Amino acid sequence: MATHPLEQQPDDGKLLTSAVARIAEFWGLTNPRLGAILGVSESTASRLRSGKAELDPASKSFEAAQFLLRLFRSLDALLGSDDMSARAWLSTINLDLEARPLDLVESFKGLMTVCDYVDAHRGRI
Repeated sequence: MATHPLEQQPDDGKLLTSAVARIAEFWGLTNPRLGAILGVSESTASRLRSGKAELDPASKSFEAAQFLLRLFRSLDALLGSDDMSARAWLSTINLDLEARPLDLVESFKGLMTVCDYVDAHRGRI
């Protein structure tokens, strides 16, 4: 039986959880900040990072994690896989966004805004 490419697969939660843990490590995100981005508690963020829990594909946190991965991949492509530059960009006030991207991504709307902003800049290249 063929599956639709956008359908959730059994390992999607595990794979996305692993990717988010690596992003948090690359960008130096604390558990409270990661929890805020994903809409989960600090302790849940800690369990996600340690592999003791995984994101539920049916949850809003899973959707936020997908946007976080999209942002990571877009910045990675834009900045040539330079994690230090990505970290610096995230923590510097952006005049267009009128805030530090790292502060904006703590809300779902802000995360989508930052993703769209980076994707728009990628499109210019």
